[in-house]
Amino acid sequence: MEDLIRFVLSNFTLSLFVLGLAASGLALAAGPRPLTRARTVEALFAWFLLFSVGISFLYNFVMHVFFSEMAAAFIGWTTSPFQKEVGFASLGFSMLGFLAFRGGFQMRLAAIVGIACFLWGAAAGHVVQMVEAHNFAPGNAGAIFYTDILLPLLGFAFLAMQRKFGRA
Repeated sequence: MEDLIRFVLSNFTLSLFVLGLAASGLALAAGPRPLTRARTVEALFAWFLLFSVGISFLYNFVMHVFFSEMAAAFIGWTTSPFQKEVGFASLGFSMLGFLAFRGGFQMRLAAIVGIACFLWGAAAGHVVQMVEAHNFAPGNAGAIFYTDILLPLLGFAFLAMQRKFGRA
């Protein structure tokens, strides 16, 4: 059980993405019929924003601000005052995710553009760390690296689908 908890918390971006999928599945199962594309996209996108943006970035805020030594070790860094800045930036993205959960298209666009800039910049930093410092710590080269690239892509795909199919 301890190993499972460690895996879930260490791979929080992946874990929260899966929880968002589960929540959207429950919302769709409990909702009215027939199931439409617009309703399916809305459920997937809304719960993605809540879990993969709102809660995930809140977790990142807590870890970097209140548990900075643990977070730094997980990433393969030394502790730095910069971590608090990353933490508070994460708090801002978290609030965008919470607002976008039930917000309109423009709010959702702002949330996805914001996290894309942040996460793709972080992914580039991870690559530099892997190449120059040979930093293959789980918090630098593990699931975090891949979700830094894929979550914004998924967010933009949801935006495109919402634009195409509308909202439920």
